[in-house]
Amino acid sequence: MEYKEIKKLMDEMGNSKLTEMEIEFQDGIKIKMKKDSGNMQNIPIIQSQVMPVSSIPKVPVQEVNVNNTNVVENKESEVKGITVKSPMVGTFYSKSSPSSEPFVKIGSKVKKGDTLCIIEAMKLMNEIESEYDGEIIEILVKDEEMVDYGKPLFIIK
Repeated sequence: MEYKEIKKLMDEMGNSKLTEMEIEFQDGIKIKMKKDSGNMQNIPIIQSQVMPVSSIPKVPVQEVNVNNTNVVENKESEVKGITVKSPMVGTFYSKSSPSSEPFVKIGSKVKKGDTLCIIEAMKLMNEIESEYDGEIIEILVKDEEMVDYGKPLFIIK
C-alpha cells in the first residue's frame, strides 16, 4: 500500500463520523486509525513485513521478538507463543467438509503457508494459512463458531 493511499484513507476518515478504524490486508499490512476527540487528528499505526520501513510514518508501537518475528505485544502470545487472529468476520471451520479430518490439531506441526482453517464470509470459503512455522499449542475457537475480525484463533509456538 502506497503512502498516497494511506493519506487518502486518513483524509476520508477525517471527513467521516468514524472515530476508529482498523484494516488488515491479506499481504500482512495492518492499519489502525483513531480520532482524538480533542483535536480530531488521525493516529495511524502501520505494520508490514512487505512495505519498506522508510515509507511508513513513524509511530511508536510496543513490540516483542518471538522466534525472530515481530509481533505486537500480547500477554497471551508473550507467555505461550504467537497468536493467529481472524482476518475477517465469518464462520470458523476446522475442516474442509464434515466428514474430513481437521486441518490442524493441538500438537500439529505447521509451516508457513499451511492451511489452518476456513472462514466462511458471505458464502465464500476463505482458507486461512499459517504465517509462521511452529507447533499448534492451542485452538481457541470451536468448529462452526462465529468469529469477529481480530479474534484469536490459534496459538503457535
